[in-house]
Amino acid sequence: MAKMHSGGRGKSHSKPPMSKESAEWVEFKPLEIEELLLSLANKGKTPAEIGLILRDQYGIPKVKKLLKKRIEKVLAEKGMTAEFPRDLLNLIRRSVQLKKHMNTNKKDMTAKHGYQLTVSKIRRLTAYYAKQKKLPPNWRYTPEQAELLVK
Repeated sequence: MAKMHSGGRGKSHSKPPMSKESAEWVEFKPLEIEELLLSLANKGKTPAEIGLILRDQYGIPKVKKLLKKRIEKVLAEKGMTAEFPRDLLNLIRRSVQLKKHMNTNKKDMTAKHGYQLTVSKIRRLTAYYAKQKKLPPNWRYTPEQAELLVK
């Protein structure tokens, strides 16, 4: 017969879910955190880098728990978002690197296949972002335009 456990643990004896309350030991107030976010964004840091800096240098474990919204949401409210979504820019950067590699290594068919897959992902993602109105509906990917975006 199975033993009944109490104390927030289920059948699998897993840990109880993490607390959704903010950490009491954080010395910063929400307004101070927002100011830090904005200053780091002005220095050209990405939301992921901002989160790491706040965690490592300022001792703020999770911005979402303290502000009740994500870093990207705070930056969007202040009008400091990037022109293109981060995942799309990363794919475009990757396609430019693969294109340069293919120009110097003409017979690398694996790189050619990787380039085709990356361009395909970019096209699907741009269609999605056009539907979400995060990109203009007539925006199209071209290798020349990609090189300009990456620079």
